[in-house]
Amino acid sequence: MKKKSKDKPKTGHSPEAEDKKSVSVHNELEALRNSVENLQKEKDELFEKLQRVSADYANYQKRAPKQIADNVAYEKEMILKSLLPALDNFEHTLQNIQTAENTDALTQGVKIIYDQMLDIIKSHGVEQIKALGETFDPALHEAMMQKSEPEKEDNIVLQEFQKGYKLNGRVIRPVKVIVNKLVIDRAQDANREDNFDEYQTTDSE
Repeated sequence: MKKKSKDKPKTGHSPEAEDKKSVSVHNELEALRNSVENLQKEKDELFEKLQRVSADYANYQKRAPKQIADNVAYEKEMILKSLLPALDNFEHTLQNIQTAENTDALTQGVKIIYDQMLDIIKSHGVEQIKALGETFDPALHEAMMQKSEPEKEDNIVLQEFQKGYKLNGRVIRPVKVIVNKLVIDRAQDANREDNFDEYQTTDSE
């Protein structure tokens, strides 16, 4: 009797399917390899940028103090140079005091120098604070004393002791002033109250 040959179990996958699967896996691996390479390249580029930024910041920290010092020195030099013409005029005025015959001319010369100084500091952002005749403002004015002038409004600046100044809008020295404070006549007020009480009593009767 002939033995029946046993059939091989069927796997359900043809050679063509196996080849396609192998190609697909290979493509996926290749794509992953490319992705890893790109990420590695991006990481290296970012690391290089970070190193450059870190080096630039370290250099900036070294340069910044010197740049600030140089800027301050430059500003000081510019301010001093702008003051020199006024100083020269003061020197000429002092030299001419003894020989000056007309005191009015001498006073006018000093006034010119004063105005020149005001123009110089104004060019650097400094301005005088207006106070005389203004309502007292504690943010701008410093009250040194009080007076009472009934013909003027209460809390008005009557006199300036010392000029005040602003630098770029910020107060660097308030004005020292005398402020008007009206004194209440207590006797008159008491008399008014008595008259009002009498009126109320008479009216109620």
